[in-house]
Amino acid sequence: MSRRTTAEEYRFFASAMARGSSPLYEQLALGVAGDAELIGMLDGLPPAKRQPNLLFAAARHVGGTPDGYARFRDIVLGHRDAVVATMLARRTQTNEPGRCAALYPALAALPQPLALLEVGASAGLCLLPDRYAYEYTRDNGTTVRAGAADGAPRLHCRVEGAPPAVGADAVRVAWRAGIDLNPLDVTDEDDVRWLRTLVWPEQLDRLARLDAALEVARRDPPRVVAGDLNARLDELVAEAGGAVRAGATLVVFHTAVLDYVPEPGRGAFVDRVRRLDGHWLSQEAPGVVPSIDTRLPGPPPAGTIAYVVSLDERPLAFSALHGAWLRPLA
Repeated sequence: MSRRTTAEEYRFFASAMARGSSPLYEQLALGVAGDAELIGMLDGLPPAKRQPNLLFAAARHVGGTPDGYARFRDIVLGHRDAVVATMLARRTQTNEPGRCAALYPALAALPQPLALLEVGASAGLCLLPDRYAYEYTRDNGTTVRAGAADGAPRLHCRVEGAPPAVGADAVRVAWRAGIDLNPLDVTDEDDVRWLRTLVWPEQLDRLARLDAALEVARRDPPRVVAGDLNARLDELVAEAGGAVRAGATLVVFHTAVLDYVPEPGRGAFVDRVRRLDGHWLSQEAPGVVPSIDTRLPGPPPAGTIAYVVSLDERPLAFSALHGAWLRPLA
């Protein structure tokens, strides 16, 4: 976990995360970094509850999207108890279906059908890779389409290099389930409002993508059980056993989850999942799983914040945080 002070964390968020993606969140983060009263409020919370994304989403959940720092500060201090209560009760459970575009080629390369087990599943939208359509496009305009038929939510991904060799219905799912400390229900109005609030204000394309994925999920909601990933992993693996014995390939996967799991829990999960009779698909920031980093052929693309997509600890690609681009490593 980060060793930066709270103010430093907000300055880092402004420059490395929000700049170029959300002018409002960049402004809010810089404002918080220089605001002694808000820093004092945040420092009174548990470290995991001081995150910029969590504060900004909680303020918007309570008082709506502000038009600038002054209004944001009024919301936070004017509704301090409600904002803090929301931060303590909620998590940054961004459930970005666009990340499936980075995972789909790896899933398609495995023997089908699959038994998918996602840890840190939120509302389970990434448990539905077979229900989305994909469009992989190179800079020269070459495009490969894959996944579900027309009418499914279409996930667009720019590929640096050769587009993945996948086709229609390349991924078939025989069994799926997820684990989350606090599962979100795609049929619950308040949970859906929280998911929508986690999308950054200017990113209307992400919001439309989320809404389309929620519509798909509501028709047949994925099963997500409540609990710690280590405490419930073996139980869910055992439940997947029927599908595996019938010929399915077990895949345990996660996207942007392990950075929120402190040691020794993170190490315990890595030790356990690498011993399973199945595959481990990971999409995490560099530095989160050291055994993966040691096998990277080089750094992430210059000037970007990227995730590493890996299968069984073998790095396959760098990807954008929300799946907008993919750079294969081989």
